Amino acid sequence: MRVLIVEDEAGLASALRVGLAHQGYAVDVALTCAEARFKLGTAEYDLLVLDANLPDGDGFSLAEAIRHGRVECMSGSDVRILMLTARTQLQDRVRGLDVGADDYLVKPFALAELTARIRALFRREVRGDTAVLSHGPVRLDTARQLAHRGERELRLTRKEFGVLRYLLTKPEAVVSAEELLQHVWDENADPFSQTVRVTVGTLRRKLTVDGEPQLLETLVGRGYRLRDQDREE
Repeated sequence: MRVLIVEDEAGLASALRVGLAHQGYAVDVALTCAEARFKLGTAEYDLLVLDANLPDGDGFSLAEAIRHGRVECMSGSDVRILMLTARTQLQDRVRGLDVGADDYLVKPFALAELTARIRALFRREVRGDTAVLSHGPVRLDTARQLAHRGERELRLTRKEFGVLRYLLTKPEAVVSAEELLQHVWDENADPFSQTVRVTVGTLRRKLTVDGEPQLLETLVGRGYRLRDQDREE
């Protein structure tokens, strides 16, 4: 999943980027409203972590503009928004939710709470109220960062984990390499490299060993699909 952090404190923004990257998220940073507007118009994000106080505006106005379609946003006006701010007054929290934020976290905060809230926001539109995603024999525990096929634990890199997590949100659907690049890699990824193909290849080999049925298939010219091993064509 790809996250845009809009935060003018460079040190905090950098720490959040590192912390969320360790959780397997692709993370970009914007230090101003203007930079955030530009990035929202050029890349698809699954979540916007938005500070209320920015040097060229405020997060409340930006959130409201996104919800009302006044900001060009490749993810659409319903992109998830988590307000992250030092404003503690009740009226500020109410305002943040009223202008369209999905959640509101007050500084100072623990990274564990932020990541838990992010997981909660993502699973609202995935399946049920659990941090575990599953399809067929594959299970992914996003809270504990564990992956299994049946009883076998999968030793995945962060990018392999990110690809599998994204595919598990769209089981049986064909997902293009471009879509994976948008949602699993950050803005520093080279769109002309073979990074998606290589990562999918290593993930496929880890998912299927010792004659197990193939779960991750490539559809030439279209993309990739995560299958249930019992699925009939």
